[in-house]
Amino acid sequence: MSSKIARIDLVSSHPEVYEPCDDSFALVDALLSDRTNLLDFHPRLCMEVGCGSGYVITSLALMLGQETTGVHYIATDINPHALQVTSETLKAHGVHAELIQADIASGLEKRMAGLVDVIVVNPPYVPTPEDEVGQEGIASTWAGGENGRRVIDRILPVADRLLSHKGWLYMLFLTSNNPSEICLQMKDKGFSARIIVQRATEEENLLVIKFWRDSPVQADTNGMVTTTKTEPFMAMGSLGSLFSRLSFWRSDNSSC
Repeated sequence: MSSKIARIDLVSSHPEVYEPCDDSFALVDALLSDRTNLLDFHPRLCMEVGCGSGYVITSLALMLGQETTGVHYIATDINPHALQVTSETLKAHGVHAELIQADIASGLEKRMAGLVDVIVVNPPYVPTPEDEVGQEGIASTWAGGENGRRVIDRILPVADRLLSHKGWLYMLFLTSNNPSEICLQMKDKGFSARIIVQRATEEENLLVIKFWRDSPVQADTNGMVTTTKTEPFMAMGSLGSLFSRLSFWRSDNSSC
């Protein structure tokens, strides 16, 4: 499976660009663990918001590879150095993505509304003073303001507008970002959620959560409830179970 993800020694770098770290690896591991579903899904348009070094979008392109043809990849970043580094990383691995300098997806939302099948995001999530958010320099790649939610709360409605009716969002969070509240907010917008990866490092507790839109539930001729989406249907009870696992995991790793 190692050939299905980007090689660290081929990932380009720049002093003002965030290098792959535990959070990047967790996000790629989540995509890798869900690779079979991604291949069955046959996405046509995949997008990374905040591509940084290009490690994640390159890994996604390698995972899908020749087994899923006709896929178009887009990566955005507000930092021009990140786009240059991502371009070099993609080229080193023999894959391609369209690179666009943008704050999240500014200038793209109308043109791409409802068209993106897969969005991946490793947002600035670290709780910091509000005045550090969006500042120039590498600190802006992790500065998330109060509760680490300043940028996350801007990204989620954009993802809602960009995703196709069957689209999937993979997003990384800290437990301190209150992901259970985020899941409830997304549920109000018609999304279900599932934890793909959860990981405790020496410095932080990470979660990668996958979101997808609920499909209409219909009764078949035998009165059985069915749904057409490719993920298991998650009703409110399932979300409650999700929150219980989040709470348990947070307390279980509270010493980290």
